[in-house]
Amino acid sequence: MDPKSSSPHAARAAALARAVRARRKALRLTQVDLSRLAGCGPDFVYDLEAGKTTLRLDKLLDVMTVLGLELVVGQGKDVLRVAPDVAPRSTR
Repeated sequence: MDPKSSSPHAARAAALARAVRARRKALRLTQVDLSRLAGCGPDFVYDLEAGKTTLRLDKLLDVMTVLGLELVVGQGKDVLRVAPDVAPRSTR
């Protein structure tokens, strides 16, 4: 069993990963390009897009800034919500 999939946060990390990957591709950036612009290593971008559930917040915020994305904190039970304009379109 994949340890990542057994985490209670796996689905949320996967949703964040899809949104980040979609935005990066929309901007026509490679993972290496994004890592250079954000000042982090390519491994961090790879881990983020792979849905890793434990990431450094400072690096995540740097990547999101480069991509023009924001982290919004609000009251509610949804731990992670991806705005429809950022969510990748389904290819089904």
